[in-house]
This record gives sequence, structure tokens and C-alpha cells, in this order.
Amino acid sequence: MTRDEARSKIIFALDVDTLDSARHWVTTLAGRVGMFKVGKQLFTAYGPDIVRMIENNGVEVFLDLKYHDIPNTVAMASREAARLQVKLFNLHALGGYDMMARTMEMMEREFPAENRSKVLAVTILTSSTEETLREVGIEHPVTEMVPRLAKLAQKAGIDGVVASPREVALIREACGSDFLIVTPGVRPSFAASDDQKRIMTPAEAVAAGADYLVIGRPISAAADPLRAVEAIVDEIAAA
Repeated sequence: MTRDEARSKIIFALDVDTLDSARHWVTTLAGRVGMFKVGKQLFTAYGPDIVRMIENNGVEVFLDLKYHDIPNTVAMASREAARLQVKLFNLHALGGYDMMARTMEMMEREFPAENRSKVLAVTILTSSTEETLREVGIEHPVTEMVPRLAKLAQKAGIDGVVASPREVALIREACGSDFLIVTPGVRPSFAASDDQKRIMTPAEAVAAGADYLVIGRPISAAADPLRAVEAIVDEIAAA
């Protein structure tokens, strides 16, 4: 894999408090990572303007809002995400087949297939463990739930999933090679695990079959963020 290909797989998690901080990271890392992830905190504070700021810097956006509501509400929210021309956005697979299918029916009806936003389904959050799942009444193990939800999402027409790198191989086996897999919970060897539970290194995640890797604190908290990015690129390219 070339370094440019490796770089395109990195999604920087823009988990910051202010517009100035977001702009700093976008201008610093534009061209060095493939995409920027905008989550609930930043979007709640600044709304669509934060997406437009990133896109105006010539970079693509993963809008990580994890929609989960009645089918029509999620479909209409998804329409607005697609109108922002984000590269990726997501919803919760636990919202069920009807919610996901309604969203994809809307997407296929209203947006040209060749350049529409790709829709991802969140399977099981990377912070979850068997114990936390049991607390909310999910008795099946993570290794069973993740491919089960991925197959349901694929049946509904969803483009791919967000899942822990530990379950990438299971998803590939269940859903094939054309199904997108975005993996948070990726930590290079030089970084702390923080609050993620089911983690892998970038090389391991790519070798397992991940298409994109969401990486935040290992870059933003590094003493030299640009050197950290290049070390991650080296590791992915070597994989």
C-alpha cells in the first residue's frame, strides 16, 4: 500500500470544544489525513457551519451523529446530512430494519448514486463490554451481535458499518468485501487506550479488512501531532 493510500484511510476525530480549535486541526492536518469526523459535541455547538468550514478547506467529512429514532425522522435527518455533501454519516443498527431501509429508500430516490453520501450503521459501540450489554438486556455476546447487526444493515441497503476492529474479520465473513467498515478503537502502539475497550493497532485493523480508521487522541494528544500522523501512515502502509 502506498503512503497516499494509507493516508486516505485515516479519519481524524475532531472531538474539540471550539470552532477555533476545530479550524486549527483542519488547517494543520488537511492533506495529511483522509477525512475529519464531526461528532455530537461540535455539531451541537456549531451545526452545519462546522461541516461547511471543513469542506471549504477541501477536506471530506464523516458526520458522526448516530441517528436513532422513528423511521421517518431518521430518513429526514439523513436527507439533511446528505444535502451537506458529507462523505459519510451514520445511524444506529439497533434502530432496526425499517428505520434503515426507509433511510436508504429516501437516499436512492433523492440523490444520484455515483456521488451520494455513504450511510453507515453503528453496530456495538467500542466502549461497550459484555457486562454493559447485559445491563441493557442484550444477552448475546459482542461477537454474535456485531455480525448479526451488520447483516441486518446490509439487508436494508446500508453501505457499511462502524464497528470495533476486533469484529472486522467477522463482518467481512458475514457481509463480503464490498461492505464498508469504519473502525474506531484504533490505537497505535505509542498511544494510551483511553476509554476504548476493544482496540487494535492501525496495522492490525487494516490487515483485518478495515476501510477507514477513526483516530483522535493518539494524534491530538501527541507531543508532535504531525510526527504521530506520519508514524501512523507508516504503520498502515507497512500493513
